Amino acid sequence: MVMDDLERPDLSQLPADVRRYIAALEDEVARLRPKADAGAPEAAPDEPPTTLNVITLTAGGQAKRSPRHLYSRQRRGGMGVFDLETAETDPPIYLTLADESDNLLLFTSDGRAFRVAVSALPAAPVRARGHSLVEHLRLRPHEKIVAALPADADQFVVLASQRGWVRRVRSSYQGKSLIQGTTFHDVKEGGFLVAACWSDGAGDLLLATRLGQGVRFAERQVPARGCLGMRVNVDDEVVAVTAVSANSSVFLLGADGKGALRQMSGLRANKAPGAGGKQLMKTERLVQAVAVEPADDLFIISQLSKIIRFTVAEAPPKEGVVQGVNCIALRNDAATAVMRSAPPSET
Repeated sequence: MVMDDLERPDLSQLPADVRRYIAALEDEVARLRPKADAGAPEAAPDEPPTTLNVITLTAGGQAKRSPRHLYSRQRRGGMGVFDLETAETDPPIYLTLADESDNLLLFTSDGRAFRVAVSALPAAPVRARGHSLVEHLRLRPHEKIVAALPADADQFVVLASQRGWVRRVRSSYQGKSLIQGTTFHDVKEGGFLVAACWSDGAGDLLLATRLGQGVRFAERQVPARGCLGMRVNVDDEVVAVTAVSANSSVFLLGADGKGALRQMSGLRANKAPGAGGKQLMKTERLVQAVAVEPADDLFIISQLSKIIRFTVAEAPPKEGVVQGVNCIALRNDAATAVMRSAPPSET
């Protein structure tokens, strides 16, 4: 009897470390087989060594940086490779891209900001343990990091809370003179902070919720102190904010590993912030939404720390509501984060 004749049993009752081990063995078997199926890795275009780093962040504040050129492209729907070695109780929740000479802006659930040098994180191979960030930040009890952005990347940082409150802050307030732990969001207004993004201040903002609802409105309508950007149902919450325009494409990722490339030309902007949401994607749990360009790559990571890189062009663009297409093969696992990466020639 060969492996192809065996039906894979349900492994959901096994401990996470045992499931990781089994998945690693399956990856090795797949690697050794002829790569004829659509999910097998394809040769990535030559990318010379780069100082750009893929930074993985866990719920508990562990972080790892690895040079981008160490991640080969796969076809959409592949199994990916193991990335951050982390405890079962501390899954990866965020991905970002930054040069090793840059700084990171870290935002917490309490709305506080911290500035940390990327070089403070030891460089590591793709599969490696992380480095604790929280022990250097003096976080409050139950406070956690919810977003990490490369510092000084644009004109404004846009902050979004779980109940739909939005605020934009000029980059000058978060520059080199930033006092560590400065608060930019009041949790009494819209609950805990959940997402952040950069913007140029001239376009629109898209808020997206866990149940796949979303709203688009002009960023210039957000006052300095912030405002309600979206009315959110009591059984729902905001999970993402991204800067867009009328011609933008936004990649939407579900926890089931399915993704959709939603065109903003099919989602009319509201006249003002504060409206109810419209359906963006058919999903039981939306994980993240990020504006992308056709030539970009996407990095997706899962709860068990499987990471995959593929091109945006592999996701068909849609103007209407769709369920999404398979982007990463998941087995007793869930997708947790997605990040865009511009082509090597543009970064």
